[in-house]
Amino acid sequence: MVEGVAVGDLAGRLGLELRGDPGVEVSGVTHDSRAVGPGMLFCCVPGDRVDGHLFAADAIAAGAVALVVEHVVDLDVAQLVVPDVRSVLGPVAAEVYHHPDRELNVVGVTGTNGKTTTVSLIAHVLDVAGRRAEVIGTLTGARTTPEATEIHARLRAAADAGCDTVAMEVSSHALALHRVEALRFAVAVFTNLGTDHLDFHGTPERYFEAKARLFEAGRAATAVIDIDSPHGRLLRDTTPIPVVATSVEQLEDLELDAEGARFSWRGLRVRLPLIGRHNVANALLAAEACRAVGVEEEIVAAALGTAPVPTGRFELVPTSAPFRVVIDFAHTPDALAAALEAARALGSGSVIVVFGCGGDRDPTKRPRMGAVADELADKVFLTSDNPRSEDPSTIMAAVERGMDRLEPHLIVDRTAAIAAAIGDAGPGDVVLIAGKGHESTQSIGDAVVPFDDRLVAADALAARGFEVQA
Repeated sequence: MVEGVAVGDLAGRLGLELRGDPGVEVSGVTHDSRAVGPGMLFCCVPGDRVDGHLFAADAIAAGAVALVVEHVVDLDVAQLVVPDVRSVLGPVAAEVYHHPDRELNVVGVTGTNGKTTTVSLIAHVLDVAGRRAEVIGTLTGARTTPEATEIHARLRAAADAGCDTVAMEVSSHALALHRVEALRFAVAVFTNLGTDHLDFHGTPERYFEAKARLFEAGRAATAVIDIDSPHGRLLRDTTPIPVVATSVEQLEDLELDAEGARFSWRGLRVRLPLIGRHNVANALLAAEACRAVGVEEEIVAAALGTAPVPTGRFELVPTSAPFRVVIDFAHTPDALAAALEAARALGSGSVIVVFGCGGDRDPTKRPRMGAVADELADKVFLTSDNPRSEDPSTIMAAVERGMDRLEPHLIVDRTAAIAAAIGDAGPGDVVLIAGKGHESTQSIGDAVVPFDDRLVAADALAARGFEVQA
């Protein structure tokens, strides 16, 4: 139970205008009227579709005792009046939940690809080290990075439960929309920068600027940055935070095979069971982040040797088939390239890829995804991937425009496309099913229907008479 905070004290600490009784105490805060409980502060966030001010009365009826508003509403309740509700969600939540980040090592991981695997590796190493860790990210909620009110509530719960560290994915949306305001990170991690979310940020420069905000003065104590890309090197050279740099390119004894990777880190031999060069990059970042929060190097190296594969991240479908089937979340050009390169090293035959691009999202990456598949795969099955309000055939045509070497199979129905790809596979081949990874639904029009690439692949394998382990 969070100790209550008087709204008058909140107003004084944050320099906010208060209308109403300053003695009213709040013990929780939310921006979601459906999550309101007794004693809570409700933040009326104006959104693109609905205005939170319209739900103020419902929030009060559900137990809220005070509001954060951009204009005074006609309700007899304490109200903190601010120019922009969204921008104060973090500072307000930090005060209401008594700054839980001060009791935890919060490790924030940002970048286009690799965030989920990196935070999972950090949590695994900490667990092996006997230090309780929690993860906030793609695999733990509806959003990669929750809203500020939820973040601080979850950090408070983690601190009260005796956690030592929280490893969290920090998306570009979160940085642009103030979701991590008033949050101090022990370590800020940068994986890489590719092409994504330009429908939101507008330009690659603004996309990078959003990511770089995590490395501004006062945000984090230490930065861990992969410098194998121009953006990583730029970030290393411009951030005012002390930097630990990582580089796969500089590893002199890297060995990659179908079982994972072997390399040396800080003079210690590491045997990583995750497949692909990109996972070595993730492991180096995780290793340095764990070292930065005090884990001994020997424990880090040993723990990486027992790292599990995160769900939907180059995840092998266990089967008796004489070919491999891999599920991966790759949905950007760089991620698809990394997954295809890893797939090439996994088998001795053809690399067959099944993928699509999401609807109502950045359309500029579609032909680039096609170009990557055209260059690195042997056979391509283009299909649907969360088309949302768009026509899947239109999306597929845009992807196909990036291809000039291969003739792709165009199959809108994703189940049929996966079955066709698996049906075409022979001994030594690798079938890469990319784009959805851990997701268990498909968004088509206004409907969200059950769909899991892993289950669909298992059914296709069984239809060919191959065993699939649960």
